[in-house]
Amino acid sequence: MVVADAVITASSFMSAYYFKFYILNNGPGIGVLPASDYFALLGFIVPVYVLMYYACSVYAPKRTVRRRFEIYGIIKANTIGILTLIIILYMVVREINYSRSVMVIFYGFNVFLTSCFRLALRKGLRTIRSRGYNLKHILLVGYSRAAEEYIDRLKDNPQWGYEAYGILDNSIPAGTCYKGVQVLGSLTNLETILPENRLDEIAITLPLRDYDCLGEIVSTCEKSGVHTKFIPDYNSLIPSKPYTEDLMGLPVINIRYVPLTNTGNIIIKRIMDIIGSLAGILITSPVMLASALLVKLTSPGPVIFRQERVGLHNRPFYMYKFRSMEQQAPGEEKKAWTVRDDPRVTPVGRFLRRTSLDELPQLFNILKGDMSLVGPRPERPLFVEKFREEIPRYMVKHQVRPGLTGWAQVNGLRGDTSIRKRIEHDIYYIENWTFGFDIKIILLTFFTGFINKNAY
Repeated sequence: MVVADAVITASSFMSAYYFKFYILNNGPGIGVLPASDYFALLGFIVPVYVLMYYACSVYAPKRTVRRRFEIYGIIKANTIGILTLIIILYMVVREINYSRSVMVIFYGFNVFLTSCFRLALRKGLRTIRSRGYNLKHILLVGYSRAAEEYIDRLKDNPQWGYEAYGILDNSIPAGTCYKGVQVLGSLTNLETILPENRLDEIAITLPLRDYDCLGEIVSTCEKSGVHTKFIPDYNSLIPSKPYTEDLMGLPVINIRYVPLTNTGNIIIKRIMDIIGSLAGILITSPVMLASALLVKLTSPGPVIFRQERVGLHNRPFYMYKFRSMEQQAPGEEKKAWTVRDDPRVTPVGRFLRRTSLDELPQLFNILKGDMSLVGPRPERPLFVEKFREEIPRYMVKHQVRPGLTGWAQVNGLRGDTSIRKRIEHDIYYIENWTFGFDIKIILLTFFTGFINKNAY
């Protein structure tokens, strides 16, 4: 791959030269540096680009890496490479006669051709692996939820080229089968199986009850020389990208990594909320005025409905909505969720709910700082107390500000839908927050979030 990348990089640069001066122009012209001067740069460009590919993990094992991450690595390496070339060429050695257009064309060609090569290689490897070649055979040590989830992923992604050889476990009888993968025996059989079979990898998937054997098993696996990986059975308790600290050589794994506990991220998100809410209020003010008039003219009662919700750090706040139901006694509206064809909902309220226009007053909650443009939807105290006991990790959602829209909502999880699935999406958002992720959710809201069949 290194040789192929070197060839592609050199070819892209030479192609960029000819494209600029022989296709876009009618020859180099007077005062243009000769081709030999350009091609002399390849002695610098090719090694630098190969080093950039290494630095950006383009040569890391790709069996389980998604295509977009590989393409991102290629773009990142090329961006750093071209910036390095431009800085050295035009600012350090001051060779200003080299064409800027050639550099831009080279960047585009190299990203495109390298990406095409990697995608073609992926497709070729996928074809080879589907025919039973280029496979890695893995022995699973321990039968647990982690083992089942690992086998599920291997079966769902045959293009990775992994094949589970079998499972060893002390509690599950030999012959027990999970999706075609059999339990071969107990953990004591490990020392017998390792020398007799040409295994490529060992996956330690011990259940929590057998963790007292972990040290001995790791020692046995390392003596065999077979690559060993550890898949913890407590993966539901830690994030997919655990945040670790080094306390003078003592590794510490934080149970939950929340990017929005970082001061810089908090400031960025708050600035985005203030600008977004002000813009939203200005743009939607005619719609809010029309909605307020419709509510006022079609049913008695206040235009704005205030309801207590639980927000950041479990603090209560009052969330604003356009009133969409007949006016009720204070105790009545707390009893249950709105369901399909709920008789309490007014005709205008049904339209406002279906189009999410009843949520627009929450732009003022965002401006006040009670809410954010994007985040988990806030719930009433009554249901928070109920769900915190019934649903694992439910309270994690209160580590960030609640949102007007969220990752769960743009995936259709609104209204009378699974709370567990909503929480899974909320926790994914909390652990993987980025400014770009917020922008993506806001854009998706315009296409999927306003009109929803589950919004009653």
